[in-house]
Amino acid sequence: MRVIFVEPGFPNNQRHFVRALSDVGAEVIGLGEAPQEHLDDELRSWMVHYHQVPNVGDVDAMTDAVRWLQDKLWIDRLETTIEAHTLGVAEVRERCTIPGTSLRTAWLCRDKPAMKEALRAVGVPTAASTAADDAEQVRAFVHAVGFPIILKPRTGAGALDTTRVDHTQELEAALAMFGGKGVTSIAVEEFVEGHEGFYDTLAVGGDTALDFVSHYYPNVLEAMRTRWISPQFVSTNRVEDVADYAQLRELGHRVAEALGIGTSATHMEWFFGPKGLKFSEIGCRPPGVGAWDLYSAGNDLDLYHEWANAIVHGQVATRPSRRFASGIIALRPERDGNISGYSGVEEVQAKYGEWVLDAHLPGPGTPTQPVEAGYMANAYVRMRHPDYDALRGMLDEVGRTVHVHVA
Repeated sequence: MRVIFVEPGFPNNQRHFVRALSDVGAEVIGLGEAPQEHLDDELRSWMVHYHQVPNVGDVDAMTDAVRWLQDKLWIDRLETTIEAHTLGVAEVRERCTIPGTSLRTAWLCRDKPAMKEALRAVGVPTAASTAADDAEQVRAFVHAVGFPIILKPRTGAGALDTTRVDHTQELEAALAMFGGKGVTSIAVEEFVEGHEGFYDTLAVGGDTALDFVSHYYPNVLEAMRTRWISPQFVSTNRVEDVADYAQLRELGHRVAEALGIGTSATHMEWFFGPKGLKFSEIGCRPPGVGAWDLYSAGNDLDLYHEWANAIVHGQVATRPSRRFASGIIALRPERDGNISGYSGVEEVQAKYGEWVLDAHLPGPGTPTQPVEAGYMANAYVRMRHPDYDALRGMLDEVGRTVHVHVA
């Protein structure tokens, strides 16, 4: 099979998808913005050809590049794993008649109000929402639903620019912020109270072949706005053992079926609270922040390899062992500036070293990144343990013990 893979060199974890495709026997053609000489030798060795384009977000330029390749070679698949690329690549697939995620599915997975409207139509429980193209539409939604609400760019990814609004003054400030950033269409949602987590799958032909459940501590909006918190997400190894997860897995299946997801990775956010289990949103792509590395470490598999098997061979070769729970804790600097050092690292290593997967501790002099930059923006520690509750306790202790100091 011959597979075009979009943007193989950036961000850095993209190389794992290219490696996996090559390992399972695909001829990989890279399509990206960087000059070929900027790619390292190992990455280039996994591809039979690399084609540079000015902008992978330019659908016309991408279409021209793919058609140029089609004039010379048979192309079986065109794949991308970056949220911002999914819709444009789906349009190129349609123009070039290449199998894969459809334009309809990609659009529904990017346009949050349309996504939720489609899911409510088939009975999937989700928050009230609408798409607003001007401030009056937002105010009308608030009048009908009440505060608090959530505002986010209509095709945003993750928590980027997501804002909770509790009263009229905050609403006007948020609308001014979006206007200042040139956002012309906003997804407006009812705020849903509850614990937040995510459900990630690898679907093959519309069926869930592999799945994983993770929990946020605390919820994302709080984690991305509060410096003193050392936020975590933890992947459970109790997926088959806890009855409530059966409801979550069924919800994930219904969502994927309604949106027409075929052979693809998915990343679904959910809430569970006083109103029960509620769908939040789904992406037709893998999760970010190294989640697949944690799933692989916890389940004795290479998830990138299984994704490639799904794309190339239409099946997976390994089942999750559920041997370990696995998680990450982000370690925030005490303030912005340049990192001067750490304390508590040796203590944690001595106590829990056998359960540490890895740690990222940028060296002295490294500029800090803002809190909202995410879980892997500054320092972090990743761990695994056979017992989920024990792992949670270890991660909590890491957060209390390890401190990032700033000059």
